[in-house]
Amino acid sequence: MIGMRFLFAPARRATLARGALLLLLAGLLAGPGAAPAQAQKNPDDNLQKLAQTGMKFLSVSVDPRMAALGDAVTALEGEVTSLFYNPAGMATQTRALSVTAAQVGWIADISYNNVGLAFRPFGGRLGVVGLTLTAVDYGEIKATVRADNEQGFERLPNIKPTALALGIGYARSLTDRFAVGGHVKWVQQDLGRSAMQRTATGFTLQDNAVSVLAFDFGMRYRTGFRSLTFAIAARNFSEEVVYEEESFQLPLALRIGMAMNLVDLTSADPSVHAFVLSVDAETPRDYAEQIKIGGEYTFMQAVSLRAGYVFPTDQQGVNLGLGVQQDLGGLFFGVDYAYTDFGVFNESASLYGVSGVHRVAVRLSL
Repeated sequence: MIGMRFLFAPARRATLARGALLLLLAGLLAGPGAAPAQAQKNPDDNLQKLAQTGMKFLSVSVDPRMAALGDAVTALEGEVTSLFYNPAGMATQTRALSVTAAQVGWIADISYNNVGLAFRPFGGRLGVVGLTLTAVDYGEIKATVRADNEQGFERLPNIKPTALALGIGYARSLTDRFAVGGHVKWVQQDLGRSAMQRTATGFTLQDNAVSVLAFDFGMRYRTGFRSLTFAIAARNFSEEVVYEEESFQLPLALRIGMAMNLVDLTSADPSVHAFVLSVDAETPRDYAEQIKIGGEYTFMQAVSLRAGYVFPTDQQGVNLGLGVQQDLGGLFFGVDYAYTDFGVFNESASLYGVSGVHRVAVRLSL
């Protein structure tokens, strides 16, 4: 009986993979139009529901490589960084452990700090497990309350909003072509303390913090034609959140994408040259459907040049990036950088004193 169970285990995995593949193909055929109805036009008033979600920090791209490609990364492999985009991409990790740490200088002097770790227990036979942390620092905001005095207001303690997301993810290759993955996040946003009622000594202050569980999942399929890969992912599924009275939803988004190393179509040496082209279609809950295109050229598996573009957008322009990586006797080390043009918002963003939206990251794996 034990032998029979082992005999039929591959068949069960193949059946499961075929079933999951059918779901993937259904999503691809449905296209962006099947995404959340909230992002579609309301036939009654011909208006589009925009800017109707909260915790928007979950939509900001935190990894320099992915951001430089315009976030057209649903079908790409990415080790632990895949958890932030399509968890299924983590299933292809071949090294025992990978770690990444990134920082983003966002608009309005908002700072993002991001850490991820992924490991393959039992030599990868049980898949890949990952842990993630994203922390957002909004800085301090002056707080006042209206008062009947010469200034017309009274000062309150400064407000220091913060946001945090802690996650655990899992990915596994069901066959040599098909992989699935999921990511569960505990998300909290703290808007600081607000004055509620005057007392003899000042004001009573109320905390404004909420938390919720959010879920990401994805699938990835290699077609067998060269390196052509299709994928689908959904991010930020959760229940509605409320601070006081009116509830809001997280920035749910559905993505479908494809990617391929175009060098596979040429006679060039793949160990010297690689050029990956990726295309995503995304339907967010609170914005118009977007097309994202990215390209990455890698020379000698050591230096990568990246560019990406997203349309339509209001202010975001071209994305550019650079990556350097090296195998140091079993320890793989890499550094990534990305710049995003954000139009009129460029002057309000900086990283290490340099204006603009910049991202930097360090990668280690062994």
